[in-house]
Amino acid sequence: REDMIDGLGEPAGAATVLRGMTPTTQASHFARFNLGVALVKSGDVPAGSALLDEVGRMPGANEEQRSLRDRANVALGFSALQDGRSEDARTVLQRVRLQSLQSNKALLGFGWAAANAKQHEQALVPWTELASRSVSDAAVLEARIALPYAYAELGAYGQSLEGYQSAVSQFDSEQGALKESIAAIQGGKLIAGLNAKNPGTEMGWFWNLAELPEMPHAGHLTQVLAQHEFQESFKNYRDLLFLGSNLAQWRDSLVAYRDMLAERRKAFNQRLPQTVSGEKGSVADLARAQKNRASLAAELDRVEREGDVISFSDQRQDALLQRLADVQAAVQLNAKDPEIARLADKVRLLSGTLAWELSSQWPDRLWQAKKALRDTDRGVEEAQAREARLAKAQRDEPQRFERFAKRIDALESQINLLIPRVASATQDQQNAVQNIAVAELTLAQQRLAEYQTQARFALAQLVDRASLATNAKEGSDARRP
Repeated sequence: REDMIDGLGEPAGAATVLRGMTPTTQASHFARFNLGVALVKSGDVPAGSALLDEVGRMPGANEEQRSLRDRANVALGFSALQDGRSEDARTVLQRVRLQSLQSNKALLGFGWAAANAKQHEQALVPWTELASRSVSDAAVLEARIALPYAYAELGAYGQSLEGYQSAVSQFDSEQGALKESIAAIQGGKLIAGLNAKNPGTEMGWFWNLAELPEMPHAGHLTQVLAQHEFQESFKNYRDLLFLGSNLAQWRDSLVAYRDMLAERRKAFNQRLPQTVSGEKGSVADLARAQKNRASLAAELDRVEREGDVISFSDQRQDALLQRLADVQAAVQLNAKDPEIARLADKVRLLSGTLAWELSSQWPDRLWQAKKALRDTDRGVEEAQAREARLAKAQRDEPQRFERFAKRIDALESQINLLIPRVASATQDQQNAVQNIAVAELTLAQQRLAEYQTQARFALAQLVDRASLATNAKEGSDARRP
């Protein structure tokens, strides 16, 4: 990322990267702003200032763009201050909104632009407004000593002295407040409060801070939470919390899986004897079925080979065949009887008709018999497959249960190993987050200490100046006749 390159102290490298990101895209405003800052830092002030001025003049369709516009004007204003162009600085700083996040810096810079131009009365206006704001902002702290400085430059020593005394008192109070905030952060109150006020089960990548926690001095959180380093570190901390919670849930789930496996094993062991007992009868039935099938196949082969149409006769046809056989036997016994002899032709006709009927139905009945044999084969195959599956289940299921049990044991061992490691990493990350916050407030303490020193030094100078003036006046009065 370009801001990371610039953060490494390589503004020229950042400018090189950002030059390719200036087309009219959604991120073009930010690209121009970052490129302008990088160019100014790398020494190309005219080009950088032109880009910042372009961003500082844009309409601002939403709050994000308006905030970026304010940042651009502040950056442009302080760049002009560094170059000694006080009037240009005031011109661009006037564009910053008074109620924006950048207003404190803009008021401070506007005051210094007036002071550098020896217009201390004009400097009093922005500095007075700024000095009335919360001292948690470094710009406000500077305004607290800049304001009495302006009074001193205007010769209002009484107001200057009062201002420095008030600043020293406020600085001492703010040092105590910073100590309280640091103690609360080191005690874990900041992290616990952020988690309590911003609950959620999502990973840090999708997390956004919605509410601030309750702290002794909430104003100190602004400069802490605004840091990219703090935000990323806290998201990593939340990711570790999320991972730890998942591991705990997985460990609880393994208990349920172990119970499920025990129930499955119990049910298998209970049903297996009944199944095996029933299968023993099925095995005997299967053997008989296989034997019968072999006999049927041999008979069907003979019928087809010999063309035995009578083998497929039905019950009616069997009865007719039996009656014809009886009649034919009677005809043969009484062949000399003229009456019986006349019936012989009718018997031959009926016998031929029945033979024709059996012959015409024989192909279909042969096909039906073969189909029935195939169905029998499928039934035998299914019975054999069931027998094989049962044998396989008896052999494989106990092994499968054992494999599942070993997997559960292995996962439980891994989870039990990871949980304390994640807990330790979470604690380390919490300490890292707290250290970042403490480091930021420690820097604020150091800045405050510098302002305290400056205020006390200026206060001492004013007291010395007043003492010298008093001594000079007393000496002058003593020399009068």
